[in-house]
Amino acid sequence: MIVAVGHADLTAATLELVEAELLGRLGRFTEGAAGLVRAGAGLPVVFGRAVRAAGRRLVVLLPTERSVPAVLPEPDRSGAAELLLLAEQVRLLGFDPADRAACIGADERLVAGSLKVLAVWDGSPSDGRDATAHLVAYARSRGIPVEVVWPRGATRETRVPGPHWQTLL
Repeated sequence: MIVAVGHADLTAATLELVEAELLGRLGRFTEGAAGLVRAGAGLPVVFGRAVRAAGRRLVVLLPTERSVPAVLPEPDRSGAAELLLLAEQVRLLGFDPADRAACIGADERLVAGSLKVLAVWDGSPSDGRDATAHLVAYARSRGIPVEVVWPRGATRETRVPGPHWQTLL
């Protein structure tokens, strides 16, 4: 499996750049490797689109509460709906999508089971809201190859204090 992790606060223009870059990179990888992403908006959706455009299978991870799909935070619902339409397989994993630590734990499980990680990352350290640097270090510490994706012209939204901390895909 190929997993994408990255910043949740990418601008719309950056998401377009990232989608094109991901499509190009996915075309170079071993044939047959599927893409795996945790349901959500932003990067997960552009990764899902790129995976399908590259002719690969897409596996989407949905959070569950007691074996029933959990309600995602509002910003992620439309992205999750698109990903479910693109997915060839859906996996359920018990975690609370509103709990930052639970989501990072789910992301770590995705990374731990991957063959390669595509990190949409500007190189900044984790800051308590964004765990991208943590996930890159986590993958590298387990010997999982990481490719950093940060296209020329990529930017992040201006940071506004608040609860939005999601990092994946």
